[in-house]
Amino acid sequence: MIKKVETVSRTCLPVDEMLCIRRCRYLPGNLTEDAIAGLPRISLVTGVHGDELEGQFTCYELGSQLAQHPEGLTGVVDIYPAINPLGIESIRRGVPGFNVEMNRLFPGNPDGFIVEKVAGEVLESLVGSDLVVDIHASNIFLRELPQARINENDAETLTPLASRLNLDFLWIHPSATVLESTLAHSLNARDTRCIVVEMGVGMRITRTYGHQLVRGIFNVMRALGIWNIPDAGMDTPHKTLCSLERGVYFLNAEASGIFVPRVEHCAIMEKGEEIGRILDPLTCTVQERIIAPCSGLVFTLREYPVVYTGSLIARMIEGVEDYQLRI
Repeated sequence: MIKKVETVSRTCLPVDEMLCIRRCRYLPGNLTEDAIAGLPRISLVTGVHGDELEGQFTCYELGSQLAQHPEGLTGVVDIYPAINPLGIESIRRGVPGFNVEMNRLFPGNPDGFIVEKVAGEVLESLVGSDLVVDIHASNIFLRELPQARINENDAETLTPLASRLNLDFLWIHPSATVLESTLAHSLNARDTRCIVVEMGVGMRITRTYGHQLVRGIFNVMRALGIWNIPDAGMDTPHKTLCSLERGVYFLNAEASGIFVPRVEHCAIMEKGEEIGRILDPLTCTVQERIIAPCSGLVFTLREYPVVYTGSLIARMIEGVEDYQLRI
């Protein structure tokens, strides 16, 4: 196996600094350039948002397992751990110094300002992949169950692959809610399949979720002809929950205060049970009780306690009575 670090984008910054976007490419050994060009390719992308770190461990674990079993590699694996390195280094969601959100700049612009040029070069390096997995965490306010988020216009082509990713939930979004300036939308518009994965919480790493996703990535790699070592545990994976088959409920705060959950993340609730309370520490009163609107699974739960009117507290998938998570 050949492992090489390549620079995808390199741009000068003020005060003698450089903005470099790099990837680590894994290739089968002893192949000509023409043979490599014909191999299937999967690209793993993360770090678009600097405060979302769940993908960092996933990148490490995938590369580590490739190094342990080089004989299994039959295609190309590209790992992009930091699309927004300035954000990661400063723990900021956007690109510091430019006051922009990188995932609102795709497909980029070669004649635009620095970050637009970088976005365009990153996109071009990904185009042509058989699959791109764009890994996100939630923000610091919410904890998410490992899930794929897919535009309904791309569901027919992406759902078969997403169902192999060893995730717990496939969320098919109406096209009207999908932002066209994201990396995923721009790639799918260029006929390069891209699945967005969201899991965990901002500024943290959940090792169990990382291990879970890596098994799914190897499962997809086998389906694409990139990996030839079987995984007995993935031969008969359990059914992934899908939003097309079940309702999704949003629970938003109707009062301000401190949210204290009464259940754990991923709890299975009965309709009418209490998910948590919003408290007022000054008057020592309960401002609001958050009640389950349906029977089902709490797949999103508030992590950051301070809430205001309208703050998202939880999301539920209805009709889940007994579900064994993949972790």
